Amino acid sequence: MAMKITGDNFKHEVLESKVPVLIDFYADWCGPCRMLSPVIEEIAGEVKDAKVVKINIDNEADLARQFGIMSIPTLVVMKDGQVVDRVMGVHQKQEILNMLAV
Repeated sequence: MAMKITGDNFKHEVLESKVPVLIDFYADWCGPCRMLSPVIEEIAGEVKDAKVVKINIDNEADLARQFGIMSIPTLVVMKDGQVVDRVMGVHQKQEILNMLAV
């Protein structure tokens, strides 16, 4: 299951992560986010060499602002505390897995 990220655990779980991190910026009211959610959860259960996390933009507006989130869902991949890939919208599972292979 994808870990929920807040301002309190962001630094430790994302910025200081030793493995790549896939961040799903979402909102509960967002239809495309709800469509993507099962794919994100499936990936979270399958990948062993990366971390999959979710950030609710309504609850974590500061993090959404920090990443310049203008549209959801937005997926961001971070490695060593740096953004290495970013896409908006709903994507196929394999496309998302390919992002983690960057």
